[in-house]
Amino acid sequence: MKSAVYPGSFDPVTYGHIDIIKRAAAMFDEVTVAVLDNVSKRPLFSVEERVRMLQMVTEDIPNVHVDSFSGLTIDYAKRIGTHIIVRGLRAVTDFEYELQIAQTNRKLSGGDVDSIFLTTSLEYAYLSSSSVREIASFGGDISICVPPEIGKLVYQKYGMEPKNLNNPEKQGEEA
Repeated sequence: MKSAVYPGSFDPVTYGHIDIIKRAAAMFDEVTVAVLDNVSKRPLFSVEERVRMLQMVTEDIPNVHVDSFSGLTIDYAKRIGTHIIVRGLRAVTDFEYELQIAQTNRKLSGGDVDSIFLTTSLEYAYLSSSSVREIASFGGDISICVPPEIGKLVYQKYGMEPKNLNNPEKQGEEA
């Protein structure tokens, strides 16, 4: 069985993340979406909240499950028995950063863990969790960035009423 891990902060999960998850799920028998508990960051959502959000948006993808971890991604990959790390790329600047991490992970794993890069679909190339948080913090419309159920949770974190959660562009699409 071919398995992979897609690690990240997912604070919050965006349509770009979901795009990568669905495409990885089509490539592998099993995909673990792993929420990193990064002690050097101050996330908007707790690890548990991010896990729940990812479970909501992936519940219709049978070969995807969600977990959390702390520490090195390669140690987590070894612990769950996978040798593949999936990473999404939006731009050339992402590639330089991700390439360095992939090379380091391969070296630290003794060559046992490889990374594959999936370029985000063009319609989501502008998306990042940090931009979603910033837009929402100013009361902006994030309906083109995240599924309605995630948008509602983001606005609630900022003590605001949800806006435009029935985005006509996304109606009928699965999150």
